[in-house]
Amino acid sequence: MFNSFFLTLRDAKVPVTLREYLTLLEAMDKGVALYDIEEFYFLSRSALVKDERHLDKFDQVFGHCFKGIETVGGENGVDAMDLPEEWLRKLAEKMLTEEEKKEIEALGGWEKLMETLKKRLEEQEKRHQGGSKWVGTAGTSPFGAYGYNPEGVRIGQKEGRHGRAVKVWDKREYRNLDDSVEIGTRNIKVALRRLRRWARDGAVEELDLDHTIRSTAENGYLDVKTRPERRNAVKVLLFLDIGGSMDGHVKLVEELFSAASTEFKHMEHFYFHNCLYEGVWKDNARRWDAQTPTWEVIRTFGSDYKCVFVGDAAMSPYEIVQPGGAVEHWNQESGEVWLRRALDQWTSSVWINPIPEVRWQYSHSTSLIQQIFADRMYSMTLQGIEGAMRELTR
Repeated sequence: MFNSFFLTLRDAKVPVTLREYLTLLEAMDKGVALYDIEEFYFLSRSALVKDERHLDKFDQVFGHCFKGIETVGGENGVDAMDLPEEWLRKLAEKMLTEEEKKEIEALGGWEKLMETLKKRLEEQEKRHQGGSKWVGTAGTSPFGAYGYNPEGVRIGQKEGRHGRAVKVWDKREYRNLDDSVEIGTRNIKVALRRLRRWARDGAVEELDLDHTIRSTAENGYLDVKTRPERRNAVKVLLFLDIGGSMDGHVKLVEELFSAASTEFKHMEHFYFHNCLYEGVWKDNARRWDAQTPTWEVIRTFGSDYKCVFVGDAAMSPYEIVQPGGAVEHWNQESGEVWLRRALDQWTSSVWINPIPEVRWQYSHSTSLIQQIFADRMYSMTLQGIEGAMRELTR
């Protein structure tokens, strides 16, 4: 990445020397700028730009090369320096057969897992690989990365491999869904229109094009006709899951989000991570410092709103039923408590799941969400969305 940054600067006619580039690498090696993109920006600008006339070009190249990279770590996330990097370096990756996986036993519950992790962190002194006890890599220990355990804490791994982690000790950054995505098919819009409840109040007028054309043709002069604006009076509240397991469904969810934004004039959306907890947010880039309390959302939006949750419901069951079970923060109350509060406020609610319905039975967490929603979970297919819209119009 740094090599391409250096070469792109030179292509843009920024007079960067090899000596200045080596100075930047040396500063990075010394830890002058670690996990903050803003710190790296000022460091690289100081090392590579010696004439302010080239600052604009430098900013353009920097934005091009590092577009989309966000800050990691910090006080609101898991500090990447809490554990030595050496402990979590991927030197090998554990791959087991199904028979071997069945032979590995879980520690036995949430409390036991958290208690054991605390003990391991107090006792461990060096890197471990391939073991079954310590925080490490490529083993069968409940703690670490690139191994396998039926019930563990994932630490220092880029993304999930087996979907079995009880808690994820990493901070991830997610981008907002795009509400301007070109819909690949009209089917989603057609399905959403089942929820329309049209209202004509005459307060605002719009051009009646058909009547204007007909009247102009009959009279021989431009005869503009108007009519009361017809608008969709349905109020929709959309909660969108941006957990890591949703990465493979982003395109489909963006199509749904874009269609809903077009169809419903009274729509508000919020993001959540895996399950609903005490805070939600509207901008994923600021989900740690600009959260909206869930109680505030419940008090703000009346019971006349139709509530739609969109997510794969794929998580550790502890994230739903256990205080402290959330993967990225310590929740004082369980996700189930917050979901039931939402359902009490918005009785007309459904959950739309992008996972094929035939696979729901294999996920304990999906079954729990289905129970909480009284079987009002629908697949993200044309038939499923139509069924969800029929449920909301009852």
